[in-house]
Amino acid sequence: MCTVCGCGDSKLEHSHDHEHGDHEHGDHEHGHGHGHHHPHDHSHGHDHDHDHEHDLHYGHGLAGVHVPGLSQSRIIQIEQDILGKNDSLAVKNRAFFADRGIFALNLVSSPGSGKTTLLCKTIEMLAGRFPLAVVEGDQQTSNDADRIRATGAAAIQVNTGKGCHLDADMVAKACDRLNPADDSVLFIENVGNLVCPAAFDLGEAYKVAILSITEGEDKPLKYPDMFAAAGMMILTKVDLAPHLDFDVDACIANARKVNPDLVVLKLSARSGEGMEEWLTWIAEGRKRAVTARIATLEAKLRAARESL
Repeated sequence: MCTVCGCGDSKLEHSHDHEHGDHEHGDHEHGHGHGHHHPHDHSHGHDHDHDHEHDLHYGHGLAGVHVPGLSQSRIIQIEQDILGKNDSLAVKNRAFFADRGIFALNLVSSPGSGKTTLLCKTIEMLAGRFPLAVVEGDQQTSNDADRIRATGAAAIQVNTGKGCHLDADMVAKACDRLNPADDSVLFIENVGNLVCPAAFDLGEAYKVAILSITEGEDKPLKYPDMFAAAGMMILTKVDLAPHLDFDVDACIANARKVNPDLVVLKLSARSGEGMEEWLTWIAEGRKRAVTARIATLEAKLRAARESL
């Protein structure tokens, strides 16, 4: 997993039209070597019904990953160190969002799922209802953030370089610059990757796993950690269903094998099908965040009055 692959530093781009120098995040370092291993099936020139016996499986150890030169116990220690630091920062992010009534969503998917298209359409349809802001994560370019800004929403680009996910520290620094409004919805569009972002809590209310029907219905089984961590799965591009050999019911069943409590929505940002249900879910989540903030403020006021 990414906690032992040596992710690079990130860079933030300011959300306004005037330019600022890039800021290196030197405190987000993974001081260890790359550990992505790509197993290859080996052909032995003969056929057997049990060809799977020759497959290679590197995820069966206690750490769930194989890194040449590192023992399973060492890998676990590295992961605990990195994730422990990230989790403590995520707690601070979550408190920041709660104090301000911000409903934060972490959007995760493979590249090409339609994540940014869905986000742009969502912003257009929610315009004027309540404040919106976006933290946009990619390895390079500001292309997606530029698309978001064109909708009128405030956005900040976080380029992760060689890093394959956002982390809590990146989100905290992005929010310092973006300064999302009280009682707003914050969309965090993560780097396109169904593996590494699963392990990194950003302080969000929900991870939303986005899967297009142009992908395989077995994706939730191939990438179970992400779908187990997600609170919702959105099936996108459903307007293409008549033209594809994709079993929607099988995909949903596979996802719920991994996570029985997963909320599932089916929609198309192009045709608009299913969008109202998505927007209603967002509005209800924001309402809960704002209501909780009001309750906290009222409790503080009562305490202040009682102290007089």
